[in-house]
Amino acid sequence: MKRSVLITGAGGGLGRALVARLSEHGWKVFAADIDEGTIPRGEVDEVVPLTVDVTNADSVEQGVAAIARQTHQLDAVVNFAGVMGLGSLTDIPEERLGRILDINVLGTYRVNKACRPLLVEARGRIVNISSETGWQTTAPFNGPYAMSKYAIEAYSHALRREMALLGVKVITVQPGPFKTDMVRGIEPAFTLAEAETPRFATVLRKLKSLASKQINTANDPEVLAEAIERALNAKRPKAVYSVRPDRMRSTLDRLPLRAQDQVYLALLRRADKDA
Repeated sequence: MKRSVLITGAGGGLGRALVARLSEHGWKVFAADIDEGTIPRGEVDEVVPLTVDVTNADSVEQGVAAIARQTHQLDAVVNFAGVMGLGSLTDIPEERLGRILDINVLGTYRVNKACRPLLVEARGRIVNISSETGWQTTAPFNGPYAMSKYAIEAYSHALRREMALLGVKVITVQPGPFKTDMVRGIEPAFTLAEAETPRFATVLRKLKSLASKQINTANDPEVLAEAIERALNAKRPKAVYSVRPDRMRSTLDRLPLRAQDQVYLALLRRADKDA
């Protein structure tokens, strides 16, 4: 019997890579995304596309009900559904901040909650996608996204300890930069933040040019897909997997907080002066 997995955000770069890898390696993949047209198609028996909006509890329940009609258990859930969010924490509109948290945090919560009976039946695994920003101290203007990933870290630790009683393992994965639509969306995200933040607009414009270079050094999504597959197959998986974090940010994070603050202040002052 094939093992089965639900992958949310299956139409994104990271999700697509995992759908392809697991379906090729014998898994039955329920590939969910808000836009079914973006989901990669495999053989009918290997990849089952589902239209699911993780911000809508009814949509999530309907998606899980569709899975339950085909199998009485789920061996794994991988929560890739998420969005980027940049901006000043004194200027970002409440509605946009709320949507970032709704998708990245509550979306993960809704999916795992709905899937619990199927996961318990299989004594399966939950993989929550955090980020390197989930463990690093937060860079200026990255607060909205980092807030959501800090929340995923706390949620995952608590969930792991609760679900252990039911035989379900919970794994947190912290990707560094990967070649995805989210990374390619950094420039538009900075542009949006500029419009919302008159005082910091010139600084954000300079930072945007620096951040856009990350696209050239980002990792191949297949690397992350392989890491998640190992976590799903491991007899005793680690609680947390850090996958290709950015070296510069990781080095900066090792400094005392006061030193980090000074580095960021110097960077922002220079950007404000040069812009």
